[in-house]
Amino acid sequence: MSDLERMDRREAIKWMLTAAATVSFLKSPGLAAAVPRGYGQDPKLMEAYNPGDLWALTFSGDQRLTVAALCDVILPADEKSPSASQVKVPDFIDEWISAPYPTQAADRKLVLEGIAWLDQESQKRFHKNFVDLAEAEKKRLCDDICFEPKAARAFKRPAQFFSKMRDLTAGAFYTTPEGMKDLQYIGNVPLTKFEGPPPEVLAYLKLG
Repeated sequence: MSDLERMDRREAIKWMLTAAATVSFLKSPGLAAAVPRGYGQDPKLMEAYNPGDLWALTFSGDQRLTVAALCDVILPADEKSPSASQVKVPDFIDEWISAPYPTQAADRKLVLEGIAWLDQESQKRFHKNFVDLAEAEKKRLCDDICFEPKAARAFKRPAQFFSKMRDLTAGAFYTTPEGMKDLQYIGNVPLTKFEGPPPEVLAYLKLG
């Protein structure tokens, strides 16, 4: 796998904050409410940012490739949609774990531990890093950590990592236009005229 093209920094931050406000897997209070004293204001989404302007990103080049490989195991490309890495989900995850908020700080520790574990376990089993494994090998490894309640004791922490990555990957992917198309979501589309409820529904409700 070659190096991944980065998305615009402002778009990545905007995406992260939008997902934080709208995706159901985020159970903590809003980001603005979670900002500790001294961090200042949240990013202004209409401004352009360069790396380091707000917070430093976390992933090294190798870590981004590992994350991309795992994201594509979780959400691979198919006949309807691109893969998670093709819509730049790794950039979302990098922004997410790099943000200076309590929830993200906890996730950063878990994600970085998990990335390291993936390569260690891949070397142990297949003598290659995770990104270099065949798809079948990646799936065999992920099968051991994909469901925390049934994971072996030695895999409990990696299973927590996988669960977090699955939530972040799905939450990011399904807030993109490609992800919403995959869900066949057609909201926010203007109607030429409003037809109202079907007559049979009004009759059933005794409103016709």
